[in-house]
Amino acid sequence: MEPQKLTDYELKRLENIRRNDEMMAALKLHSRATQLSNFKRQRVEAKSTRVKLEKKPKTETPIVIRVRRSLRTRGIPPDFEGLDGDSVAPTAPSKEDPPSVVSLGPLSMANARESAHSDSSFIESLMGMAQDGNVPKGDVGGSLELKSLSLDPENIARVVSGRITNVSFFPSSSVNMIAAGNKFGNIGFWNMGESEVHLYRPHNAPISGILIQPHCCSKIYTSCYDGVLRLMDAEKEIFDLVFESDEKIYALSQPPNDTNCLYLAEGSGGLTIWDNRVGKRSSHWDLHDSRINTIDFNCQNPHIVATSSSDATACTWDLRYTNRKDLTALRTFTHKRSVQSAYFSPSGSSLATTSLDNTIGIHSGVNLEDTALISHFNQTGRWLSTFRAKWGWDDKYLFIGNMNRGVDVVSAVQRKIVMTLESPHMSAIPCRFDINCYEVGMLVGATSGGQLYVWTSR
Repeated sequence: MEPQKLTDYELKRLENIRRNDEMMAALKLHSRATQLSNFKRQRVEAKSTRVKLEKKPKTETPIVIRVRRSLRTRGIPPDFEGLDGDSVAPTAPSKEDPPSVVSLGPLSMANARESAHSDSSFIESLMGMAQDGNVPKGDVGGSLELKSLSLDPENIARVVSGRITNVSFFPSSSVNMIAAGNKFGNIGFWNMGESEVHLYRPHNAPISGILIQPHCCSKIYTSCYDGVLRLMDAEKEIFDLVFESDEKIYALSQPPNDTNCLYLAEGSGGLTIWDNRVGKRSSHWDLHDSRINTIDFNCQNPHIVATSSSDATACTWDLRYTNRKDLTALRTFTHKRSVQSAYFSPSGSSLATTSLDNTIGIHSGVNLEDTALISHFNQTGRWLSTFRAKWGWDDKYLFIGNMNRGVDVVSAVQRKIVMTLESPHMSAIPCRFDINCYEVGMLVGATSGGQLYVWTSR
């Protein structure tokens, strides 16, 4: 058989292979490749003969069981953030640092003071504050023109840090002074027209009541959620301990005709009478199924008191029968959700309730049987104090904050919102209000940022 003839292409390929072999031989590449291969084999053999070191056994870390301890046993003040009981939905949390613990027992004003400046002038002003007698709200004189109300920048001040839970004008015709309490247990005092704010911390918890004695402005009762009732006595320069309860105190009030008795909303629906003459409880009733938010007396009939509660009711009671173990409500006003306030009008002929069911109730008539519900958005969220409609200087208008940084004016006659007070100077939502009984048109709104905004009549 004849050998197969190679093609030109295969001949060319063989020629290229021969030339490449000659070139690699000239460069001694084959010998170098053999040397590298032997060197790699030696490293592998050496590695295989290496003695494997035994690993030391790991020492087990002992498991530490941490026992949870409450804030109370560790001596840390309770976290009252959002425990106002009047909240409905969470928002952004507050960034304030928790304050230090305030000791129980009598506390000097010097030790309770947190403002850097001296308070000697403040104490002197309290001692010398003129008293012209109590003037009924309806007899202040003059009528209020809503359009005349304005907010000036000099009538704005940040009095405390954090959320204001209670605000009150001093009952004085000579000085426009305001007291405000916050969620940390601070009480701030601001005399309008002055730049200084006098700040004290007599409590460990949110302030639930500020009661300035009308006959003596140098004596101020304050209550808080930690169950402590104190008396600030400017003459003695002390925050004296009056009463300490095992329950929280949610509200504080006093009948206009009796300065010897204090009425406390204690625990879950309890109403307590504290008698200063004997220094103890004189009566206690369980009136509601949940906490009482406000206590308000009828100025024309001081034996009639109204309570609002988180059990979705507001009630009126006759305190002439305090010797009885159980009180029976004169009238019960029912809402769909928690009732945050129930206030009598200046004449005592009407009652206004504010509820988280987004309504304001106006109850009038001889027996408060005529009821009108006015729609108003009352969902302030967890970190704002709840709205509470407050009567003005007569029975015509109620004032309540709104979520747009304004003040809604509710007409009790027309039974609707007739106006909203707005200002470019308002930078926060006003939640709690009070009026100056001695000056028509002076209205203060307190915010959750610690500011006070005072509207005045031009």
